[in-house]
Amino acid sequence: MELTDICPLSGWETVENEIFEKFNFQGSVFNPEGIRITQVKNWSNGLCPAIKATEKGQSYICSVAHMNMTAIAKNTRKTIVEECDAGFAKIVVPIYVEDRFLGVAGGCGLLTEDGEADTFAVTKIAGMEADRVEDLAVDLPVISAGDLKAAKGFIEDQVARILDNYKKQG
Repeated sequence: MELTDICPLSGWETVENEIFEKFNFQGSVFNPEGIRITQVKNWSNGLCPAIKATEKGQSYICSVAHMNMTAIAKNTRKTIVEECDAGFAKIVVPIYVEDRFLGVAGGCGLLTEDGEADTFAVTKIAGMEADRVEDLAVDLPVISAGDLKAAKGFIEDQVARILDNYKKQG
């Protein structure tokens, strides 16, 4: 069983787009192997696509945070809200059908009110020029604690809605 067995790809794309439209989070849905299932690209800021454009940034910042948080979400069956090594908030909601783990839905790319981008880590880990990282880190979007909680609830509700629709069909 895969994510597209419980909801068509277009439905997952809609969820990703709504996460972005409502909260400015780059919404993403991943399979159990950590691979995005859609091609939707809604960037929350200019620094994240620059990080992901480098092999080291993608591998050692984005993927590491995602895989660690996904493992915790899978094992606890609970939503995880943490920061990646670049300093951006990330939400990961596990998706289960009975005892089968199908993947996660979530969002990332915003700073918390008391957070800041770790430009030093980005420069060192991703191998990017310090001046470029600093330029991209100016005026990064921030999410309030209330909006972060609302985004978490929204993503959880969307996953629950999809699972309820699937169960009604079965």
